[in-house]
Amino acid sequence: MPGVPSDVVIRGTIRPGSVYYFHHEDFLHSTDPHYFAVINIDPTVEQVILLVCAFSGKFKVFQRRANLPPQTLIQVTPSQYSGFIYPSIFDCNDVYTENLENLIRRLGNAQLKLKPELDMQIVEQLRKGVLASPLIEGWKQTQLRTSQSG
Repeated sequence: MPGVPSDVVIRGTIRPGSVYYFHHEDFLHSTDPHYFAVINIDPTVEQVILLVCAFSGKFKVFQRRANLPPQTLIQVTPSQYSGFIYPSIFDCNDVYTENLENLIRRLGNAQLKLKPELDMQIVEQLRKGVLASPLIEGWKQTQLRTSQSG
């Protein structure tokens, strides 16, 4: 969307299942960008954007998370999501947070790319994975539960 201001792009397109490709500062083990999926119920009104990250190194993720519930690791193939080149895995045991202003800034600085949206069935699996994870802070799970019941 060349010529369209970053705030208009992000605010006009953010929804459950939006996917952004960027490097998150919380990644201490990698400087590479990753795919992040929005799992909020309504990210246009919520203060904190909840993101789950996808990794193409499935074996490493399975090894690292072997002692956690299997439903917290969601495998997605390129046939299920056109944005992927390789089969990938969303690790629902880490939820990254952002706000709209940071996403807008990243897009404006060419540090973020918009990717195709995830199918809502996959988004629901991601939400269930986050709710099943014993590692996720209670407020993040509460935000998903509260939004779903409201």
